[in-house]
Amino acid sequence: MSDRTIMAWGEIPVTDLEKSVAFYNEVFGYDMKIDTSGPNPMAVLGSLENSAGAHLYPGKPAADGGNTIHLALTDTLEAGIDRVWKAGGKVVSPPIAIPAGRFAYAQDLDGNSIGLFEGAA
Repeated sequence: MSDRTIMAWGEIPVTDLEKSVAFYNEVFGYDMKIDTSGPNPMAVLGSLENSAGAHLYPGKPAADGGNTIHLALTDTLEAGIDRVWKAGGKVVSPPIAIPAGRFAYAQDLDGNSIGLFEGAA
């Protein structure tokens, strides 16, 4: 096994960066801002100061939802599920218990697959 980093970063393609930033800010309580300092605009999940190692960018989402990125909630899974619906996304599974906590599969405004994760107490 290597000591190299396994994942450098993750990208979530979205069709409307401003609307998607508002969705992720509302659902996860982030304070994301659009960064235009590079060759393409992007918004770091969380914020530039509290990076989750992934970002949103203008792109074409995969037709089947693509890979799933699981994002930690700061409160209950049920509250996160409620915010997804209110923000215009979809929840596509019931809560699923695992030893580390509970999660549910959801889709953002573009149908990207995301997981809502509540850690065990």
